[in-house]
Amino acid sequence: MPSPIALNPSTPSPSIFKQRRSPNKLPSMSTAMSYLSAVQQADTHARSHNNSSAASTHTRSSVTASSEDTIDEDDTNNCLVNPLTPPTSEIFPTVHTEFGHCANEAYRCVSMHDYTKPFQEHTIEEPPYYILLTTYLSYLMIICFGHMRDFFGKCFAKSHFTHLMPHNGYAPLNSDFDSFYTRRLQRRVGDSYSQPIAGVPGRTVLFRDRYSTDHNLTQIYTGTKTRALNISSYNYLGFSQTRGGCSDAVGESICRYGVSTSLVARFLGTEDALVSSVGFATNSTFIPALVGKKSLIISDELNHTSIRIGARHSGAQIRMFKHNDMSSLESVLREEISQGQPKTHRPWKKILVIVEGLYSMEGTLVDLLRIVELKQKYKFYLFVDEAHSIGALGPHGRGVTDYFNIHPDLIDVLMGTFTKSFGASGGYIAGPKTLIDSLRVRGHSCPYAEAMAPPVLAQIIASIASIMGVAPAPKPSKSQNSFNLASSTITPTDGADELQRLAPASMLPVWINLQPSLADGSEARMRIRRLAFNCRYLHAGLKKLGFIISGHPFSPIVPLLIFNPGKCMLFARLMRTRRVPIVVVVVGYPATPLEKGRARFCASASHTKEDIDMVLRACDEVGEILDLKHGLGERWGIDEVCERAAELVHSAV
Repeated sequence: MPSPIALNPSTPSPSIFKQRRSPNKLPSMSTAMSYLSAVQQADTHARSHNNSSAASTHTRSSVTASSEDTIDEDDTNNCLVNPLTPPTSEIFPTVHTEFGHCANEAYRCVSMHDYTKPFQEHTIEEPPYYILLTTYLSYLMIICFGHMRDFFGKCFAKSHFTHLMPHNGYAPLNSDFDSFYTRRLQRRVGDSYSQPIAGVPGRTVLFRDRYSTDHNLTQIYTGTKTRALNISSYNYLGFSQTRGGCSDAVGESICRYGVSTSLVARFLGTEDALVSSVGFATNSTFIPALVGKKSLIISDELNHTSIRIGARHSGAQIRMFKHNDMSSLESVLREEISQGQPKTHRPWKKILVIVEGLYSMEGTLVDLLRIVELKQKYKFYLFVDEAHSIGALGPHGRGVTDYFNIHPDLIDVLMGTFTKSFGASGGYIAGPKTLIDSLRVRGHSCPYAEAMAPPVLAQIIASIASIMGVAPAPKPSKSQNSFNLASSTITPTDGADELQRLAPASMLPVWINLQPSLADGSEARMRIRRLAFNCRYLHAGLKKLGFIISGHPFSPIVPLLIFNPGKCMLFARLMRTRRVPIVVVVVGYPATPLEKGRARFCASASHTKEDIDMVLRACDEVGEILDLKHGLGERWGIDEVCERAAELVHSAV
């Protein structure tokens, strides 16, 4: 049955919006008024779904999660629960809702830089001028009407504005100017943000149904849950599971525990490493231990907030360079090296360049080849934040150094987190042993922060060991009676390079027994190749459909530029209220520039090729409705994109 809100669909494929009772189609959209009315109807359709969920009792088949909450499992959602082609248990011993079953080897790819081609930085295409004009007008209208409502409200409805006005001798709780954005802009789209979920955010996610009767001032929960395809979580390698080898190790760690940071160091190929219980604090507390007064930090303008806070706390001078622009970086380096410190013009004590391996909001990949060339030329220290790239990039999942085949010793400080690819929490700093020993003493996270919980450590150990593979344990000798839990420094052996990449069995706690597919690394290799295929397919598929896409083709973060804030809200609602719901994250100002609101997809190894097909079909239909297709280049129909997926991915690598 065709969609009741589709506007001249680009392909004859049937709609996958939740069907309404009336099967009538909309008339052809030939005028601006008819276009606006269709958008209004789409918005009404999305809002009515939330309200109707509270007024009706679900009579469809459901699974009771507790005495109060039920899971809304529609028959049309079976593709989220059961695979279309049941796999053999020895290949996929996982739950389909957490890690999708996909045994087709054609849907695999290797994330690796092609040295026969120069590194090409992706440039974002500019939308038509009317898109930018309507975006600015949208902000102008809502700001003007918001100030008018505040003015008349304070005059005629003072009871609703007591928190913004002096009351009974007390000062106002909030400044009306400071809270204006939250009250008048963000609250209007509150149902599209901070969606509460239940359970593990794996391939699918259960979100709690809710609706609002007061324009998102409060939310009313219906007591039901709906399963949706999760294209929003940082779960790159799909280790966010309740069952499986890693989860079993976590359960065992509740009774026993033990960890050695040497496993992290061996995984990264460095001399030593330390771990921190909070990823954000890894940057904000260790950067001040690296540099101080009379030192210089040169930071990418789009670096994460944790880097900015750490740089400010360090007391060092800070300079910014244009995002991923190596000419801008070299210009700053030449100027600062020649001029030296302010006033005295003495040489800088240290110069530390800080970049991210993969930028979470843009999806862009650092030009590490050029930065290493500049490092060898200008002799500065290099700090690379691999929070999003570790585990997700490179043929072995070792991050940007693995992707570009650059030896880790060329990077002075490697930082990363265990939250994105490893399904855990916390962060790490890796580098030379002398540096790590100094940070253990001077970094605030080591002496003052709390230690990691044993289950978190077990998840980290199991996931890293499964990516590396575990080398066979040596034959026990008379002097080898027990396992030593003390950390030690890595001393590489003279074996083959592949064996050096394996995790020695002695580095794992004796009570961790990984499944054979995890111990030999075969399952992790499959996950890495599946992630690379899904990233490339989603990125290339959206471009072929005509959308403006940001980021590197192998980035697991795929931003779809929407621009208009009202369309961002509608996009999230329409994707969530489809017959098979899809949970997406939309991002706007101040996290992005004012006119560059976007939907940010996060691909995962847990997604199947059919899941990406579903996302592309949904984007194709919603993109036609909201007028989002402004990209340049050759366009394909959605059916052609899905049928030629493998060809599209491998021809573009």
